Amino acid sequence: MQTHRFIKEYGGWYIDLPQYLEQGGSKGDLAMVEGADTMLDYIAAGDTDVVLSLSETPFEGADELKLEALRDPVIGGGYYLLDQFEGKNLQQRMWLCGVTEFVFGKMPDRIYVRRERNRAGKS
Repeated sequence: MQTHRFIKEYGGWYIDLPQYLEQGGSKGDLAMVEGADTMLDYIAAGDTDVVLSLSETPFEGADELKLEALRDPVIGGGYYLLDQFEGKNLQQRMWLCGVTEFVFGKMPDRIYVRRERNRAGKS
């Protein structure tokens, strides 16, 4: 299981991934777009900072993102669906970019996610 912080700044969401930047990646690559931003707005509930645990295997309290399709190889990434989050029907579709491969080493068929806390310590 991995824990990652997501920050909303300049009107958009970014994953806080300094090791990606240290290896030559750009800040723009870390932007959460095409539905992932909408998902983070929902999860953050008005905050601009949220911490999520992520895993390829199920764990207690986690919800499931399911890979629906890979995007063409030129753009990369994949389209995922989050049916439910914390017991609420969400049906949120999103594109997760190639940075997902950096995090997991591949585009997983399933990503399990759980909110750990928002900036204010809410969970």
